[in-house]
Amino acid sequence: MEAMDAKILTALTCDGRMTWAELGGRVGLSAPAAAERVHRLEERGVIRGFPAQIDPVAVGLGLTAFVAVSLSRPQDRAPFLALAAALDEVQECHHIAGDDDYLLKIRCRDTGHLESLLSDRLKNLEGVVRTRTTIVLRTAKETTRVPLAPCPDEPDSEPR
Repeated sequence: MEAMDAKILTALTCDGRMTWAELGGRVGLSAPAAAERVHRLEERGVIRGFPAQIDPVAVGLGLTAFVAVSLSRPQDRAPFLALAAALDEVQECHHIAGDDDYLLKIRCRDTGHLESLLSDRLKNLEGVVRTRTTIVLRTAKETTRVPLAPCPDEPDSEPR
């Protein structure tokens, strides 16, 4: 990746709502040149979108849970992944190493909503052998920002 693209990505992760002129000013390009670079990054799939970050509690989704799922055999993956993709409550689905096959991050209204999702949808799927659920009590940090470099207003820290 070019250094200029990395600068653009860092700037956008710090403030994705800035104008092309502001972006160009931060990275040393004209507004049209900055816009063209961003469009190319989108076309290459490096930038996947600019979603609003919504407080789940403010919209009635106050329960977060992580659900580890074990499948009986590899042939069960496709139906499981189709279900995970179709469930709006599933925010993340990760294929993992270890005792379980997948780890889901789920947002629900309450424990009744979670119970219904687990019992009626997930555990009813053929091939799901076991689920292990961990309910989040409080979230200390949550971000969608990829650790490219610190934002200008953040304390100096090394990217991971």
